[in-house]
Amino acid sequence: MAPIKSKRAAVLPEQKRRSIKGGAEAPPSKRVRALSDASAKTETPSKKDRVQKTTKSSPSVHQPAKPSLLREEEPAFPRGGASVLTPLEHKQINIDADRDVLFEQASRKHGAGASSADDEDAAVVSSDRPKKKRRISSSRGEVDHTAKGAQVYPKPEGLNFKRLVPGSLVLGQVAEINSRDIALSLPNNLTGYVPLNSMSDEIAAEYQRLAEDGDEEQDVPKNEEPVNLAAYFSLGQYLRAFVVSTYDENRSDGIHKDKRRIELSINPGLANEKLSVADMVTNSMVQASVVSVEDHGLVMDVGLDDQSVKGFMSSKEVGYNRDHAKIKEGSIYLCLVTGRNESGNILKLSADVQRAGNIRKKHFLTEAPSIDVFLPGTAVEVVLSSVTNHGISGTVMGMLDVTADIMHLGATSDALDVNKRWKVGQKIKARIVCNFPTTEPKKLGVSVLEHVVSLSAKMSRKEGDAKHPLDLLPLSKTVELSRIVKVEPGLGLFIDVGVPSVSGFVHISRIADKRIDNLSEMAGPYALGSTHAARIIGYNQMDGLFFASLQESVLQQAFLRMEDLELGQIVKGTVEKLIINADGVGGLILNLAQGISGLVPGMHLADVRLSHPEKKFKEGLSVTARVLSVDFDKRQIRLTLKKSLVNSETPIVKSYDNVVPGTQCVGSLINILPTGAVVQFYGRVRAFLPKSEMSEARIQDPHEHFRVGQVVNVHVISVDAETQKMLVSCKDPSVFGAEQQLGFQSLQVGQKVNGTVIDKSDDDLTLELDDSKLRANLPAGQLTDRSEKKAASSFSKIRVGKQLKDLVVLAKNEHRRFISVTKKPSLVAEAENDKLISSFEDVKEGDSVKGFVENTTPIGVFVRFGGGVTGLVLKRLLPDDVADLPDYGMWQHQSLSAKVFSVDHSQRKFLLTMRADKDVNPPSSTTKDPITMQPVLQPVDNTIRSVSDFTMGRITKATIRSIKSTQLNVQLADNIQGRVQVSNAFDAWDQIKDRKKPLSSHFRHKQIITVRILGVHHARDHRFLPITHRTGRAYMFELSIKPSDLTSAPAKMLTLDDFKVGSPVLAFVNNVKNDSVWASLSPTIISRLPYLDMSDDISVLNDMEANYPPGSAFRAHVTNIDKEKNQIDVSARTSMFTTPFSYDSLVKDIVMPGVVIDVSDRKVVIALSDTVVGLVHLTDLADNYEEANPTVYKKGEYVRVCVVGIDVSKKFVRLSTRASRVLSSTLPVEDPEVQSISSVKVNDVIRGFVKFVSDKGLFVSLGPELSAFVCVSDLSDSYIKDWKAAFPIDQLVKGKILSVDPLLSYIQMSLKQSVTDRDYVPPMTFDQLETGQIVTGTIRKVEDYGVFIEVDKSAKVSGLCHRSEMAERKVEDVRKLYDEGDVVKAKVLKIYPEKRRINFGLKASYFEGLDIAEDSKADQGEDDDLDDDLGGVALGSGPLSVMGDGGEMVFEPDETQDNAESGNAILQHDQEMPDAHASLAPPPGLTAKGFDWGGDISDDEAHNTSAESAHTFTPSSKKPRHHKAVIKADHTGDLDTHGPQSTADFERLLLTDPSSSTLWLQYMAFQLQLGEVSKAREIAERALLTIDIREEDEKLNIWIGLLNLENTYGSPEALDEVFQRACQYNDGLDISERLANIYIQSEKFDLADATYAAALKKYPATLRTYSHYFTFLFSHVSPDSARTLLPRALQALPGDTHIQLTTHFALLEFHHGDPERGRTLFEGLLSRWPKRVDLWNVLIDAEAKKDERARVRELFERLLGVGLKIGKVKGMFKKWVNFEEAWAEGKEADVHRRAERYVSEQVAAKADKENEI
Repeated sequence: MAPIKSKRAAVLPEQKRRSIKGGAEAPPSKRVRALSDASAKTETPSKKDRVQKTTKSSPSVHQPAKPSLLREEEPAFPRGGASVLTPLEHKQINIDADRDVLFEQASRKHGAGASSADDEDAAVVSSDRPKKKRRISSSRGEVDHTAKGAQVYPKPEGLNFKRLVPGSLVLGQVAEINSRDIALSLPNNLTGYVPLNSMSDEIAAEYQRLAEDGDEEQDVPKNEEPVNLAAYFSLGQYLRAFVVSTYDENRSDGIHKDKRRIELSINPGLANEKLSVADMVTNSMVQASVVSVEDHGLVMDVGLDDQSVKGFMSSKEVGYNRDHAKIKEGSIYLCLVTGRNESGNILKLSADVQRAGNIRKKHFLTEAPSIDVFLPGTAVEVVLSSVTNHGISGTVMGMLDVTADIMHLGATSDALDVNKRWKVGQKIKARIVCNFPTTEPKKLGVSVLEHVVSLSAKMSRKEGDAKHPLDLLPLSKTVELSRIVKVEPGLGLFIDVGVPSVSGFVHISRIADKRIDNLSEMAGPYALGSTHAARIIGYNQMDGLFFASLQESVLQQAFLRMEDLELGQIVKGTVEKLIINADGVGGLILNLAQGISGLVPGMHLADVRLSHPEKKFKEGLSVTARVLSVDFDKRQIRLTLKKSLVNSETPIVKSYDNVVPGTQCVGSLINILPTGAVVQFYGRVRAFLPKSEMSEARIQDPHEHFRVGQVVNVHVISVDAETQKMLVSCKDPSVFGAEQQLGFQSLQVGQKVNGTVIDKSDDDLTLELDDSKLRANLPAGQLTDRSEKKAASSFSKIRVGKQLKDLVVLAKNEHRRFISVTKKPSLVAEAENDKLISSFEDVKEGDSVKGFVENTTPIGVFVRFGGGVTGLVLKRLLPDDVADLPDYGMWQHQSLSAKVFSVDHSQRKFLLTMRADKDVNPPSSTTKDPITMQPVLQPVDNTIRSVSDFTMGRITKATIRSIKSTQLNVQLADNIQGRVQVSNAFDAWDQIKDRKKPLSSHFRHKQIITVRILGVHHARDHRFLPITHRTGRAYMFELSIKPSDLTSAPAKMLTLDDFKVGSPVLAFVNNVKNDSVWASLSPTIISRLPYLDMSDDISVLNDMEANYPPGSAFRAHVTNIDKEKNQIDVSARTSMFTTPFSYDSLVKDIVMPGVVIDVSDRKVVIALSDTVVGLVHLTDLADNYEEANPTVYKKGEYVRVCVVGIDVSKKFVRLSTRASRVLSSTLPVEDPEVQSISSVKVNDVIRGFVKFVSDKGLFVSLGPELSAFVCVSDLSDSYIKDWKAAFPIDQLVKGKILSVDPLLSYIQMSLKQSVTDRDYVPPMTFDQLETGQIVTGTIRKVEDYGVFIEVDKSAKVSGLCHRSEMAERKVEDVRKLYDEGDVVKAKVLKIYPEKRRINFGLKASYFEGLDIAEDSKADQGEDDDLDDDLGGVALGSGPLSVMGDGGEMVFEPDETQDNAESGNAILQHDQEMPDAHASLAPPPGLTAKGFDWGGDISDDEAHNTSAESAHTFTPSSKKPRHHKAVIKADHTGDLDTHGPQSTADFERLLLTDPSSSTLWLQYMAFQLQLGEVSKAREIAERALLTIDIREEDEKLNIWIGLLNLENTYGSPEALDEVFQRACQYNDGLDISERLANIYIQSEKFDLADATYAAALKKYPATLRTYSHYFTFLFSHVSPDSARTLLPRALQALPGDTHIQLTTHFALLEFHHGDPERGRTLFEGLLSRWPKRVDLWNVLIDAEAKKDERARVRELFERLLGVGLKIGKVKGMFKKWVNFEEAWAEGKEADVHRRAERYVSEQVAAKADKENEI
C-alpha cells in the first residue's frame, strides 16, 4: 500500500505530487473524469483535487481497469511511451469524439439536428428525421422545435449500470458493513462498494497506521479486523457517493455471469464536488466527516477548498437516541444545513433524519445560488411537466430538469394510476437520488418513494408491527404463489410476494430461461393476475423492492448465495481452477453455483496424499464435496473432498453448544504436538486429543503415528461451551462396555487385586486385572519399598504375561478410565490394616501415615497417598541430615513415613513432618486452629476460659454489637465475634413485633442475650461450616437465639429433610431483585419467590421494595422440594396453592394477581406465574367498552384478573379485568359479557369491536369466542364511499341483532342508526331547506369561483357559495380563505328545486342583527361543564396573558382601564433598587389562582377585565430592550362583531397576521373550550413553525402557553418533553423560571422548588432568579431554606449585586420571616454604606409597615447624623412629616422644629468654617 503522506493525501498521494509539479510525474492509473483540456494545470491543487480519486495502489497486470484496494505507486515515466490514460478514459474520450463528429455531420447535412441519449448514453442521429431547429436551454432541459413550436420534455428514465459513469453522484443506503468495505444499495437494484481508503481521511489514516508494520497479507492479524467499520456506520444510513469506477468483465466460460462492480467514494471532498461556500444554503444537504468530538457537539469537515470553512453539529442534532460522545472521529453523515454563523465560516449541520426527512412544509431547497447545489440527497419541490405510465418529468425552480422512473414512483401495481395521482403542473416534493453527468442538457434523477423522501428505512407493517421486509421474507426463499400485479412490456413484471406494502420485481431477463422479447398484460402465461413460483434473489433498500426470478434453473438451484450454505452440507461442484504453489498443487477452486466458489485446501484433496493431483482433477470436472467452514466476512468457503468426511454419517459438529460427552464424530488433524493433537471439525469448532487417548496401546511420539490432515474418528470425552474447549479420544468406546463400567464403579481405592502384564514400557507396566478385565498402570517405582536400583532390578525381571498378585488400587480416574496400582509392601500393609489414606477426610492431625514421593521442590517434598491425596513436607520439617542434599536425597516413588503436622480444611491442604517430636511442636489445638490460638479477652460468659470452650451446641452469652436488617452481630468476647441470622431469632410469627423490622424492634444495642453455638460462618464467602472448621480471621460463630433451641436438646441446622410440601414456614427477606425476592428459611436454606408468590394484594406487588425491605418477615408455605437440585419453593399467597402453580391447578372464576408481560392494540398478555400465561381480550377489559384500552397497561405492571376460561390441553387461559369480575362491583355494567350464543337474543342492542373486514361486510367481536356478521347494506343509513376505511379493525360499534342461528353459530346484526336508535332523527333533505335559513356546514370542495358547502346532519345536501358572496370586499383568491374541511355558518340565499341547487352566502352582513343570546345560553351549560372539567378555570373568558422578557407578566387590560403611562398594566422588574412596596410584591407567576397562559395574573386584573375584552386581544405596548412583535390590527372585515367564532374565523385571521402569538393563543383557548386538547397542542406546534423566526418574543409566548397546557391537561412526561424543547430554542434559565411560576400557580410547590434548584445548578444564575427563588421559599417552603441558600447566592453573583440581593432578602425576613434578622441585615448594610439614602428609605418603609413608630423616629434621627447633603436632608424631613401626619399623633410640629434647628445648626457650622478660613 502506498504510504499516506498527509491527512488529505490519504486518498491519492500521487495526484497531489502531479498537480504541484505541473505534470512532471505520471498521473494516477485511473482518472475519475475524462480530460476536457489537454493542457495540464500547474497551480496549487484544490482540496477536491487532493481527494479526487481514492487510493489505487498496485495495479493489476491482467485487468488494468479493475480498481484495487491496495496498489503500489506507478513509475513516474512509463516505458515505451505508454499513454497515461486508462482504457476507461480512452473509451469515454472516443464516445465524446464520435458524438461530436456525428453532430457536425448532421449539422452539415440537415442544417440543424437533435441528439438524444438512449439507454447506452450514446448519441444517435436518425437520417430520416425531419429537419428541425432546436434550442438547448442552459437552465432547463427543453428542446424548442421551431417548426411546430412545441416543447419536448426529457424522457423519464432511471439509473442503470451503463449510465453510471465515473464522476456520477448517487444517493445510497448502507446495506452491508464488511471488514474492508461497506456496500451501498443504489437506485434501480444497483450495489456499490466503498473501500477503506475511500471513506474519511481519519479512517484512511487509521488503516494506514495499522498497515505500516507489514505487507498487504500481514497488515493485521488473522483474527483482528483492521478497522471496525461498524463503529463508524450503521445499516440503513443514507450517504452520498461519488462513482470512482465501474468494472464490467465479460466472461464466456459458461460458469460465471458477467461480473460488474461499482467502486464508490464517500469522502466529503468528492461527495460535495463543485460545491462552494456560497452554495451552502439552508436546507441543502452536505456530506461531512467528524473531525473532533467536543463537549457540546461535533466539528465536521465538509470537504470544501476553503479550509477555514467547517461544520458544527450540536449534540442535539445528531439524531434520536444517539450519544454524540460515542461517535468516532472519521464517521461520515449526510447532513442538513440549518444555517451559518455571523461570519459565515461555520455551517450549522444536523444529522437528525427525522428533521431532514420532514419535507412536507420545510427542509426542502427553496433557494439555489447555482445548479451545483442540487446534489443527491437534497429535497426539492418539482413542478411536473410530463406524466406518463413509465415515469414523470419536471423542473426544479424552473432551471433544472428532473425525472423519476416507475421504480421510484412507487407505481408497482395497477392499484396506483400514475396519470390520476399526478397531474401536469402539480407541485410535489421529491428527493434527488442521482445525476446524469454525460447527458445534455443537464438533468437529475429523483425519487418520490416515501422512505427515500423521509430518509428512513422501508418497513413492512403486518398486524400493526413494523418489520424489516427481509425479516418476513428472507433471500433465496421461494414464493410458491406469487401474483403478477403489473406488467411493464420490455421491462419486467411486478409481483405480490406476500409481504405487506413491499412488492417484488422480475426483470424480463429473469422471467424464463429462454429469451422473452416483450410482455403483455392481457394474454400469455404472464398476464395480469396469473400466479407463478418465484425465488427471491435480492432486495434493494433504496428501491424498497424484492427482486425475484421465475427461471426454472434458478428455482431448481440448490442455493443462490453463500448464506444459503450450511456447515457439513454435501454439495456438487465443478473444478474451476487448480492452485499452484511451490509444493505443487496447493488446492482447488470449486464452482458451486453461479457466483459462488469455494476452496479445497491441499490437505483435503483426498484421504491419502496424491503425488499428481493435477492428473486427477481437471478443470470442468464435477465432484462431490462437503462444506467445512464459511466465513461471511471474508466471503470464503472451505470444502473437503476426503471420502471419509464426505461419506461420513456421524453427527456434524459445528457448535460447542450441541455437543454432549460420548458423541461420536469425525474430524481432521490440523496440528500435532508432543502432548497430543488438535482436531478440526466444522466451522470454528476444535478439540484436543491427548496422547493418552490416541490409542489403546502406548504412544511415545504422536508424529510417528499421525500426520496433519489425517481424518480421525473420535468420541467426545468432555466439552465446555463457555470456554470453547473440548477433549476427545480415539479409543474404542465399545471396549469399555457395560461390564467394564460396572467393574470400574465397584473398584475402590485400597482394594487388593491381581493382574497380568500385557504391555511393558521403559518405566511402567500395563496390567489387565483378573476379575474385571480392566486395564491398570503400575509404575516401576511402585514395585518395592527399597532403593531405586532395587526397583529397576525388579522391573527388569518382569515379562509380558506374568501374573502379579497382592496389588493395591492407588487411584482411579473415571473421566479417563485410568487405574493406578501399587505393589509396595508398606502401602499394601496400610491397605490391609485399613489405614491407607484414600480421601482428604481420612487425614487426621498427629496420625502417622505412609506414602511415596510425588515430587521434590525447593520448598519441600510432595508426598502422594491413595486416591490422589497429596501432602507437603516443608523443608524445615525434613530431617536435618537430608535438608541440604540434592532433591533431599529422595527419588520419585520412594516410600516415606511421616506424621500429619496440620490440616487446613478450608483449602483442603495438610502438612507433614519427618522430624522427631522433640524437634517440633506436637500438633495440638493451638497449632491447628488460628481461632483457638487466640486468647479469650473479657468473655461475656464468665464460665469461658479458652476458645476451645466454644463447642458445638454450647449455650453461652453474647453482647449485641450492631443490629442489621438480616442479622445480629454479637461479641462472645472482645476478640471473638459471632452472628445471629434473623431466621435463627424467632420460632413463631407471634414473637415478631414489627414485621418489617423484626430484629430492631425486638433487640437493642449492647443487650446481653443467651445464644447457642451452631457452627462457624465464613464472612467472606458466606458458607456455613462445622465447628471443627474454624480457621482464619474470616470466620465467626453461627448462633441461635430461638427459644426452642435454648430449651431443648442441642440444636442442629435445618435441612431440606425437615420440610414437607404444604407445611407452613417463617421466612425472612434477604434482598429484593427486579422480579423476585430471595428469602431465608435458615442460614443454609434460601428460596427464590417471584413477586406473584409474595402476595395477593396488587398494591403490595407494585411496590415490593417498600413493603418487603430486607429483613422483613412473612409467612409462607412450601410448594415444592427438589433434593437433587437442593432447591425448595415456597409461596406467601393463599393456601389454596399448596402445590406448584400450573394450568391444572387453576380454578375458574378465581380472582388473582398477575403481571403484564406484553401489550398490543387488541389484547393484554398477563403472566400468572413463571409457567402460566393468560390473555385479556378487548371484550374482557372493562364493563364499558369505551374504556377498553389495552395501551393503558404497561409492561411489568401488576393487575388483578379473574380467570374466565381454561383450556389445559392448549395451555390457554382467558382472563378478565372487568370491575364486575375482579372487584365484585355493583355498578351498572354498560356492556354485559356475552359468554355463548344462547345469551344473544334477536332485537338485542349490543356493542362490540370490529374484528375483520371482508368484501361482503364486517365481523364484529361480541366476546372472545363469539362474532356477529354485518352485511354491507346494514352498515349505515347513508352511502359510504370507502366503507372499509370507515370501519378500521378494533373500532367500537353498536348494533342490533337481526337473527341468531345456534346450530350454525351464526349471528347477524345491523349497525344502522335508524335500527339501533329509537329516537333516530332522519337527516335533513333538500326539500326541508328554506330560503333565508341559517345552517352550519363543512367545506366539501374549493374551486376558484367559490366553495361547495355540505349541510351538517343532512342527507349529503350541498350547495355553492360563490366568491362574490363570501365577504363584503372582493375575494381574489378563495383558497387563501378556505380549505376543505372548514366548518362554516352559511345563509341559504336561493333554492332551485328543478335543478336541485342551492346558493349560500357567507358575508358577515347576513348574520347582523341575529339574536345569538339563545345560542349563547344554550351553550352555557356545556361551557359550565367544561369549566368544571378544567378545574373551574374559564379559558378564554379573560385577557390572555403572557410572560415578558424579564420574567415579568404582560397582560392586556380592559380599554377603560386607566394607565397614565402606557395604557397597559405592566408588572416589570425594576433594575434599580426597588422600593418597599415593589419589593413586597410577589415575583411574576407566583400567584396560584387558576390557569394562566403566561404564568401570572392578579385577581384585580382578572376581575376588571370586561366581557368584551374576553374576545378581543389588545397587544402590549411595553418597550423592552429587545424588539417585540407588534400585534397587527385585524383588516379582514369579514368577521362579525363578536370576534372569531369558528375554526375558519381563526384561520382567516391568521392569514393576515401569522406571527401574532395573541391570535394563536386565543385559537388554543378556543379549542380547549371545546375540549379538544390534542388540537390545541397541534395549533401550538403550528404556531411554532409558522411564526417568523425573528419574532422571538412571539414564539416565547407560544412556548409558555404550551407549558401551561401540558401542566394542566398533559402528563409529567409530556410537560418535561415540551420543557426540554423550549430550553433548546430559548434561554434555558428564563424557561425554567417560567415553568417554576406555572408550578406555583398550580400549587405544585415541590416541583417548583426542584425546577429552581435544577436551573441554578445548570445555568449561570442572575439576581432576578435568586430574588424570585427567595420569594418563593419564604412564601411557600420555609425561611430556613432561603437562609441556607443566601451564602451560595452571594458567592455566585457578582459583587455589584450584593446590595440589591441582601436588601431584598432583608425585606423578605421582615414580612415572611424573622424581622430581627431583617434588621440585622440592614444594619450590616448601613454600617458599610451609611450614606446610601435608598437603604435608609427601604428600612424606614419596612418599619413603618410594621407600625414600629418609635423605631421609625429613631431611624430618622440617626439619618440626620450621617452628614447628608442639604438636598437629601430636605427630602428626608418631608418624608418624616408625611409619616407623622399619617399617624395623627400631633407630632408634626416637633418635626418642623427639628428641621428648623437642623438648618440653623448647619448655617452656624458653615459660618464658623468660613470664619476659620
